[in-house]
Amino acid sequence: MNPNPRFGALGAGATAREGGEAVAILLAEKGVTVERIASRRAASPAGFWYDQPATEFVLLVAGEAGLGFDDGSERRMVAGDWAVLPAHCRHRVAWTSEAALWLAVHLPG
Repeated sequence: MNPNPRFGALGAGATAREGGEAVAILLAEKGVTVERIASRRAASPAGFWYDQPATEFVLLVAGEAGLGFDDGSERRMVAGDWAVLPAHCRHRVAWTSEAALWLAVHLPG
């Protein structure tokens, strides 16, 4: 049996509420998860840090955003910028623009 391919458009999908995110899993297979994340003037809660057990690749497809790190640094990102966040790299979303769109790939831990 020949499996059927799936198709989609990254720009299509849920939009986020003010100050929030809308996450859709596009693929989850063999320990890899690919997510579409729409953000609208979002930021991680004060004192919150992502501390993930596996490496994550993020691509900012549209908009602007800032990623904050536990050493106090912040990296401004614009559409087309990407980052590889190694396992246990403590980070947070410092801010996003009105309409930020991310593609996130979580690797197996």
